[in-house]
Amino acid sequence: MKYLSIGLRALLTLAFVGAGFAKLAGAEMMVATYDAIGVGQWFRYVTGIIEVGGAALLWLPRRQVLAASVLGGTMFGAVLAHVFILGAAQGIPAVVLGLICTVLIYLHRDQINETLGRSA
Repeated sequence: MKYLSIGLRALLTLAFVGAGFAKLAGAEMMVATYDAIGVGQWFRYVTGIIEVGGAALLWLPRRQVLAASVLGGTMFGAVLAHVFILGAAQGIPAVVLGLICTVLIYLHRDQINETLGRSA
């Protein structure tokens, strides 16, 4: 389980750091995507910061559930944007990344009570 977690976190880190920096750098595709969504370019910056920050959080001790939840939430939003605005077929990577986040939450489920501030 330890090595599965490391592998999934590495995969998520590559995906989210790449996507996050593309958003922050103003890659043409990202700018066009956020124009199409219609929420404004400020939201592209917010999403980029969340993605890069969430990827970093994956590697802090006992923060994997929090990180995977935040990143999974962004993927949920991405799936909704694709289904209702951008075109559902393009949303498949967001679905896959969201599922990987879900697996990571399951692997680190012992952190859930701690993350929610509950005693076990």
